[in-house]
Amino acid sequence: MQGMEEVYRLERVSCFYGEVAALKDIDLNVLRGESISVLGANGAGKSTLLKLLDGLIFPSSGRVMFFGMSLGDAVNLKALRERVGFVFSEPDVQLFSPTVFDEVAFGPLQIGLSGKEVVKRVEDTLTFLGLSHLKERPPYTLSTGEKKKVAIGSVLSINPEVLLLDEPTTGLDPKTQVWLIEVLAELKKIGKTCIIATHDLSLAADLSDRVVILGESHTIASVGSAEHILGNKELLLGANLIHEHAHRHGEIIHRHSHGPFSIHDEHE
Repeated sequence: MQGMEEVYRLERVSCFYGEVAALKDIDLNVLRGESISVLGANGAGKSTLLKLLDGLIFPSSGRVMFFGMSLGDAVNLKALRERVGFVFSEPDVQLFSPTVFDEVAFGPLQIGLSGKEVVKRVEDTLTFLGLSHLKERPPYTLSTGEKKKVAIGSVLSINPEVLLLDEPTTGLDPKTQVWLIEVLAELKKIGKTCIIATHDLSLAADLSDRVVILGESHTIASVGSAEHILGNKELLLGANLIHEHAHRHGEIIHRHSHGPFSIHDEHE
């Protein structure tokens, strides 16, 4: 990806909530059109990292650059809002409008599109996501999977260059998870930059150009290709993304690792 434009650059970024560290000394860049998965155990700092990238919080030290602009400036934050969409892990946090149509229309209205343009943007988004039949429904009446789809639609309707997704498969049934992977693959194909915080190693394998592992020390444990990172069992064990137990059958010890990329029946 040499020569591609840099979307984000984080330089020595640390973030504390009071005295509690959420992230420490993070150096990371993201290139235009990349799909990056951020993996880590609960509390490692994945959601905090996405909030920094969306300008919802600011680092305690270090700096976050967006297309070469510091996100500490209000003018630059306005530019970020027009180019970045954030899908929260809990759709109920995100949805507030009386109908699905209104929910998906909210973003286009905020960026100043005309009434006719807003209607077209909403209809195109609902059709793309297969949600047209729900457009008059109140979001609170929808299933978890439907709410997640509407939350994604409310972000896609502004046509962002960058998508930030926090645990997008949480609470989804297998069919909706497949739907989500297909949508994200389509967005990747048309050149969107996607950064996904997830525990789901199979999602990372399907979609990622690079994988970032956040360790339980709140630092980056490793960055590399999906194949390299997800093939490293010791790294995944160390980051508490898979677990392993051993038991004995006579003179044979069996070790079993558990998780989407589990490895069974290793013998000693």
